[in-house]
Amino acid sequence: MSVDGDDRLKKELGVNRRSREMGDRPVTQRRDVSDDDRLEMFRQQLFNDALPDLPEIPGYHLCWLTTTNPRDSIHRRMQLGYEPVRPDEVPGMEYASVKTGEWAGFIGVNEMLAFKLPMPLYQRFMQEAHHDAPLREEEKLAETADLVREQAARSGSTIYEGDGLSELRQQAPASGIFR
Repeated sequence: MSVDGDDRLKKELGVNRRSREMGDRPVTQRRDVSDDDRLEMFRQQLFNDALPDLPEIPGYHLCWLTTTNPRDSIHRRMQLGYEPVRPDEVPGMEYASVKTGEWAGFIGVNEMLAFKLPMPLYQRFMQEAHHDAPLREEEKLAETADLVREQAARSGSTIYEGDGLSELRQQAPASGIFR
């Protein structure tokens, strides 16, 4: 027993402790990611950006979502159909798995988490955000301009419209490129 009564702290002469590294497998023994896969990761800049490029998962759109925006929370995105990406879904991204906390076991870098959205739902979201909603706004602008022109005509004034407003009045495609 040692001087202070605790055998755990006792040092014995001639006994060397093995380092933890000696018990670990060398990296060269990994078989789940080939050198060709690693080269492709390098090409995709997986290790050269603040946020690595996410490899494709067929049938899904992948993106990084922040955990720090209260107006666009992760839980809200999950209600919309987004799903967290697990390391086993994207070989080679095991290094980026969150180790502790609410998102442990998923792909994450700092406050950003990798999420996926089924492609049909992604296309519908993009159709709404980049075609349907802007088209509705254009229609509102054209209606407002028509109202102003009518009011001006009633008062004997003239309104000159630029080319942009004329283009707004042209028939837009019935659907965007996302359908």
